[in-house]
Amino acid sequence: MKILGIDYGKAKVGLALADDNVKLAYPLSVLRFKERSDLEEKIKAVVEKEEIEKVVIGLSEGVFRREIEGFGAALKKKLNIPVVFWDETLTTKEAQTLSIEAGIKRKKRKALEDAYAASIILESYLESKG
Repeated sequence: MKILGIDYGKAKVGLALADDNVKLAYPLSVLRFKERSDLEEKIKAVVEKEEIEKVVIGLSEGVFRREIEGFGAALKKKLNIPVVFWDETLTTKEAQTLSIEAGIKRKKRKALEDAYAASIILESYLESKG
């Protein structure tokens, strides 16, 4: 089953892909948006193109949590596939560390940071499923 991981932010989201048979996620892209409805359409296009069967959204603590939950509920309704939430604590920091260790230049690192965070969220989810 192909799974899409999402690191949700206020102006951009990171996307990652995985196949649950392989248990390995990889960064896909970063989508920028102004309106959430535009983002939902962009994600729908990715889901259709990549034949995604499940979405995993990183969920943070605090005031931003409700916005992420609302986004997930809207996405589930729009896509008609399972949408699950997964703890994203410290994924951005881990993504920064990994990209520095990989020798990625600062400008490119900033551009891809959210996609790397999405892949970490997705790999954590896959590892928990055995």
